[in-house]
Amino acid sequence: MTKKISLFLLFILLVSNLISCQKEITQVSKPIDKNAVVDSTITAFQKTLLEQQIDSVFKKYKFNGSIAVFKDSLQLYRKENGFSDFKTKTKIDSTTIFAIGSVSKQFTAALVLLQMEQGKLNVADKASKYLKEFQIKEYENITIHQLLNHTSGLNTFGGKLMFKSGSDFFYSNDGFNALGKIVETVSGKSYDDNVQELFKKAGMKNSSTGNIFEGHNFASAYLGNANNFQVVPNMPKRLGSKDIGTPAGGILSTIDDLHLWNNALYGGKILKPETLKQLTSKSAERHHAILGKMGYGYGIMMNTGKPECYFHSGYVKGSPSLNIYYPQSKTSVVILSNIADEEKGKSSTFRPHVEVKKITDNLENTILQLKSKH
Repeated sequence: MTKKISLFLLFILLVSNLISCQKEITQVSKPIDKNAVVDSTITAFQKTLLEQQIDSVFKKYKFNGSIAVFKDSLQLYRKENGFSDFKTKTKIDSTTIFAIGSVSKQFTAALVLLQMEQGKLNVADKASKYLKEFQIKEYENITIHQLLNHTSGLNTFGGKLMFKSGSDFFYSNDGFNALGKIVETVSGKSYDDNVQELFKKAGMKNSSTGNIFEGHNFASAYLGNANNFQVVPNMPKRLGSKDIGTPAGGILSTIDDLHLWNNALYGGKILKPETLKQLTSKSAERHHAILGKMGYGYGIMMNTGKPECYFHSGYVKGSPSLNIYYPQSKTSVVILSNIADEEKGKSSTFRPHVEVKKITDNLENTILQLKSKH
């Protein structure tokens, strides 16, 4: 990787020197647009490096799924491999719909903040104001803010708090399912109806929830590997069950729809600027078992160092996913899959995702360094 980046830097310097020389010696009336030449060269090298690096991840792990990288609306990399249905040998393609697990949480967070923008709630409000289940002594001080950034102390609903609300971080699916109920209470509409409206606002035409999905391109989820697999039963309906919950992990989507979502959310088409800042501001710290130390906002994770990056992993049985956005270059990286070998552990399942994030983090840092010099 380092050698390729060094070659990349050398190439850009050569291009820059060439442009400088041309400026001095050319008599052509139309000046050379140095930035345009550098940008197009950078893009060409991004495509080459991504192809080399991510193709090797596919090969190394025999990755069954889809990975794409977009810079704003420009596709830099895309590859689909394997099957959406192992029994019928139906191949994954650009229209394949995957379960995205906890990537769903950012949609729930956005719905909560949209209700706030309409004056129907405040994130400082106590959840007990909207839900009877929180009107007990153990939960009475939990706020919407604390549910959004997993600092409520809640684990499984009905159980004892892990710590005093607001004093630590503990990842809670039940906390996000409670947020979904709050959205339903203040809006007077089901979570499914609310999130469908949100999809429409973002231009997402192929996304749904497991509860109401009626399409044909869903990637069945599997445990095991390509040679020895077991289908996860009752998908995608099981995503709406008490064990998972739609607001915490029940959304279905595609590579292209998540790309549209990233551009709409971070491009200011969903939330007001100050509200988006609340969603993306680090208000808690998470020590992720696989991805390490990170900041946590509202249903979104973030790098603690460079490059600036918002992301979230997702996992429901057989469906590991990762959605990444680099705001400085407006770059989306979406990784979706439909098989996981749980016997090897989650860290093994997410190795391809972690490697791709390292590749794109390194590339983003290099691009930003280059841009700062020109």
